[in-house]
Amino acid sequence: MKIDFTTLSLKTMILLLLLGLLSTGLSAELLIPMDRTQSNHLKAYGVAFAGLKEQMVVKWLLNYRGGSFLLPSEPSIIAICNIRGVRYENVTSADVAAISLEIQEANMEIITLEKEPKIAVYIPPNTLPWDDAVSMALEYAEIDYDRLWDDEVLTGKLNDYDWLHLHHEDFTGQFGKFYGSYRHIEWYQTDVRVNEAMAAKFGYDKVWQLKHAVAEKIREFVVSGGFLFAMCAATDTFDIAMAARDIDIVDAVIDGDGIDPQYQSKLDYERCFAFENFKLKTNPFEYEFSDIDASDYSRLRGAEGDYFQLFDFSAKYDPVPTMLTQCHTNIIDGFLGQTTSFFRDKVKKSVIILAEVPNQSDVKYIHGNIGKGTFTFYGGHDPEDYQHMVGDPETVLDLHKSSPGYRLILNNVLFPAAEKKKLKT
Repeated sequence: MKIDFTTLSLKTMILLLLLGLLSTGLSAELLIPMDRTQSNHLKAYGVAFAGLKEQMVVKWLLNYRGGSFLLPSEPSIIAICNIRGVRYENVTSADVAAISLEIQEANMEIITLEKEPKIAVYIPPNTLPWDDAVSMALEYAEIDYDRLWDDEVLTGKLNDYDWLHLHHEDFTGQFGKFYGSYRHIEWYQTDVRVNEAMAAKFGYDKVWQLKHAVAEKIREFVVSGGFLFAMCAATDTFDIAMAARDIDIVDAVIDGDGIDPQYQSKLDYERCFAFENFKLKTNPFEYEFSDIDASDYSRLRGAEGDYFQLFDFSAKYDPVPTMLTQCHTNIIDGFLGQTTSFFRDKVKKSVIILAEVPNQSDVKYIHGNIGKGTFTFYGGHDPEDYQHMVGDPETVLDLHKSSPGYRLILNNVLFPAAEKKKLKT
């Protein structure tokens, strides 16, 4: 109906104007804060994924209230927040404009998330008696993912995915260097049989040859534009496999024949993603792969004593490292692993250090580019279990809903969803 304003009284015109202003102030979007007011940080990432799954425009507000999310105010998203216990705020168009202005004038940035990335986790069928923090985080946050292993990698299934996490895996083919402590235990013997059968299936005489071939396929995945995330021993053993390639670095007690006597001089560090100039430790009774790892089990200071610190990046000029370090705190409790952290002098100069251990010679969290893709390596095994032992019960994430250490994992899962022009910076 067309209104003739010439026939209306001044009082009626003011009333219509107020109603118009009120309608523009109705809830326009949903803000999911990621600062300390959030009731469940980990499930909040799942809500962002749910929005992407429904093809909504999801915005990641870097450095704004801990890296908050802005989504359309849709009943489906509100219902998911309520069901999962995720705190949200209804914001008006005026609120959104004010937030945008604040972000524009500070070390903040708005990143548009384009699509739900396809997620894969590398897990052996005979899952060993420890837990993978990434699969637990994905399941708790209710983010879809697929499990794959050597068979799928070697037959080209990686091409179906955007993001890959490496399970607690040994790409050197030494069965995690658990020979000294667990060679008489059933799970270790099963692991050997399963891996030897897989090697035979693909025509390899040795398991280390199989693992080096798998690592090469993963390298191709990254170079072609894939996103790789690895924790614990999968970080350094992957780069060792890259450097060694076709060189036998496995002791006779593991694979039945001797090590190449010239192995150290034959290592090609140029092929490594993150590390260089490292020396291998080939003693099968030593629970260590190389001098990359800064683990020191003789100095157990506890989670708070072994804390690490996130670096602060420019959201506008360095959006990628900023995305990977979004958190409600920059001080994070430490946690051990077979590979706990990385000696700084073994990290390539081209690699971005995302977090360091203050006053120490090691770093915890690193990121870099390879070809068209990226990699992120995160030292340690379980962010909420300082010293996770073989056979320990899995972490109950409902007791750690706001875990900063687990948030870093989920930052990496969400990272591939960002608009591609931002990922190229």
